[in-house]
Amino acid sequence: MDAGQASRFSLADFFGPETEDPLEPPSDYAEWRSASTWATGLYERRMLAAPAPRTEIDAGGSRHSVVNLASYNYLGLATHPETVAAAKAALDHYGTGACGSPVLSGKTDLHGALESALVDFTGREAALLFNSGFGGALGTLQGLLRKGDVAVIDDKSHMCLIDGTKLAGAQVLPFSHNDPESLDEALTRTKGKRRLVVVEGVYSMDGDVADLPALLEVTERHGVGVMIDEAHSILAMGKTGGGVTEHFGAESRIALKYATFSKAFASCGSFVAGRSRTLEYLRYYANPYGFSCALPPPVVASVLKALEIARRDDSLRSRLAENATYFRTQLHALGIDTGTSTTHVVPIILGPHRELLYMLSYAMLARGLFVAPVDYPSVPEDQVRFRASITAAHTRADLDEALNIIEGTVVKALRNARQVKAAS
Repeated sequence: MDAGQASRFSLADFFGPETEDPLEPPSDYAEWRSASTWATGLYERRMLAAPAPRTEIDAGGSRHSVVNLASYNYLGLATHPETVAAAKAALDHYGTGACGSPVLSGKTDLHGALESALVDFTGREAALLFNSGFGGALGTLQGLLRKGDVAVIDDKSHMCLIDGTKLAGAQVLPFSHNDPESLDEALTRTKGKRRLVVVEGVYSMDGDVADLPALLEVTERHGVGVMIDEAHSILAMGKTGGGVTEHFGAESRIALKYATFSKAFASCGSFVAGRSRTLEYLRYYANPYGFSCALPPPVVASVLKALEIARRDDSLRSRLAENATYFRTQLHALGIDTGTSTTHVVPIILGPHRELLYMLSYAMLARGLFVAPVDYPSVPEDQVRFRASITAAHTRADLDEALNIIEGTVVKALRNARQVKAAS
């Protein structure tokens, strides 16, 4: 298999029990991986510095300075002096790790303080911490749902929400993205079953926002609770950083609020907040909570400080929104399709031009721009894209440099592709 042949395949082509031994991957997978290193080599890039707006990455064994549009550091708190100092102080006092699950020995007074702060922040009765974003969503759904239950999930939701439902043995029933009629149909079809509706605040590949007013009208008419994943919206949206639920004034209408610490909090882990009786049940039935080591205290301390900063400094959210609007507006002026994005998650959609995705990744990197390529099956085959993560820490100079690089690479390549198509 040569590189040209390899480009016709994706990860979707090698998912299946094609061998008798589960330890043996499909026979042609290794060949495809070897022939497609020109593409797969763009993933798992090694960063050589902090995930700041300008950073350094390993490119071909050498340091490469880049404008960074790939990291989720939405409020710029990863390198904030106060979050760094809080983590250092906790490291000195508590050491490097919790060394135990929270149920047994891993919970410190810091963990308790963060839970209390999140209760106050979200207006919920209780909060529960997880040591992983993916694991937190997985554990919440695995802990609450059972065989015969149905999770009615927006069809653009993250894989962790789907996998958590499957792990519980429950049915995954997707409804069309942000479509209240499709949601109504799904709830009507499943009447009489235990159900939970699951949506995201900001959708991670499209950057659009859940239409909570329309969707909640449907769920409330059917008497079904809602879990929202605010991973990309917590701290970044809403008057006080409460996310999309606060943005729409819907806090009291959402049963479970879940979010990660890896985006605007600039750390790792996650939390879920809701009623006390729900969370007390989850403490013993969410396996990723009870059977995983608790978050390291330095991480907890940095998250606590990030929450404090984000609540007191509204200018971070204002700057984030201004930067995102500026970047998206300038992309539109260049003729770039950003889909339905209205937030700091900005897709740069190439459409069906999959052959350009990796070529342009290298071209932009060579000129000093680091932005994440997103291929099928993460997005539809005719909607491959780059995903730009805009932050409050980006300066106008950072964004303008990125835009100039995009104009000289992406815009030029798409124009040429359209000309070739028109001539054929």
